[in-house]
Amino acid sequence: MAKVTFIGLGVMGYPMAGYIAKGGHDVTVYNRTIAKAEKWAKEFGGKHAPTPKEAAKDSDFVFSCVGNDNDLREVTIGEHGAFHSVKENAIFIDNTTASAKIARELHSEANKRKFGFLDAPVSGGQAGAENGQLTVMVGGDQNHFTKAEPVIDHYAKKIKLLGPSGAGQLAKMVNQICIAGLVQGLSEAIRFGQNAGLNMEDVIEVISKGAAQSWQMENRYKTMITDKFDFGFAVDWMRKDLSIAMEEAKANGSILPITKIIDGYYAEVQNKGGKRFDTSSLITLLPKKK
Repeated sequence: MAKVTFIGLGVMGYPMAGYIAKGGHDVTVYNRTIAKAEKWAKEFGGKHAPTPKEAAKDSDFVFSCVGNDNDLREVTIGEHGAFHSVKENAIFIDNTTASAKIARELHSEANKRKFGFLDAPVSGGQAGAENGQLTVMVGGDQNHFTKAEPVIDHYAKKIKLLGPSGAGQLAKMVNQICIAGLVQGLSEAIRFGQNAGLNMEDVIEVISKGAAQSWQMENRYKTMITDKFDFGFAVDWMRKDLSIAMEEAKANGSILPITKIIDGYYAEVQNKGGKRFDTSSLITLLPKKK
C-alpha cells in the first residue's frame, strides 16, 4: 500500500482517484470545491485536505487532473501548490491535458526538488474513467515510469511511456487531432445516410464491422442519430485541446488544415449554445432533411 494524493476531482479525476483507493492505497484528495472532496472521502474511505500542499505532504505518489496550464501551475508551483511539499523520490503524475511546454517546465522543477514528474494525459472520456479503462500516454524518465506504472494501472487499460518529458502531451495532441477528423466524418456520413432515407441503425451495424469502424462510431452513433449530445467530452474541452495542438503545430512546423476547419465548426456549436454538448454535436451543423 502506498500513500497517494489526488488533486482535482472533476468528471475524470473523481472516479480515477476512486480506483486508486479501491486498489488498496491510502488516498488523500484535494478539490477546489470542498464539498466534492468531502463526498469523495465519504464514498471511498479516504481523506481530504484544504490545499494541494497539505494534500501532497508525505505521499509516495501525487496525481493531478485539472483544467489547463494555468490550473496546473496553481496546484503545483502556486502559493499553496503541491510542489512545495512533495517529498524527495516521490513521483508526481499529471493526468491533465496541457501543453508540452508546461510538462517540461514542471519536469525540470521536480528534478531540482529531487522528485519525479510524469506527464500522463488520458483518453477514453468520462465512461473510460468511470470504468477504469483509460488509455494513458506518458512522457518522462523510465525509472519514474516503472515505479508509477502499477498505481496508474488501477484506472487504465493501456499505459505506455512514449518518450521524454512532454511526449505524453504531444501524443494526446495526436489523439485529439485524430478524433476531430473522425467525428466530422462520422457526422457527415450519418446525416448523408439519414437524408438518403437509410435506416442508420442498420447501416452502422454493417459498416462498423468493416474498414469504417472506429471508437467514435461504436460509442456515439446511437446518440448522434437521436440528436442527444450529453454523453461525453465537452466541446469547450475539445476546443481547449485543439488550440494546444495548433499552437504546438506552429512550433514544430506542422500544418493542420482539417483540424483548423473543425475547430471553427466547434466554435459554431459553442455560439449556438452547445458549449457543454459532447464532441459528436458537430452533426448539429449539418442540415437534416424533413
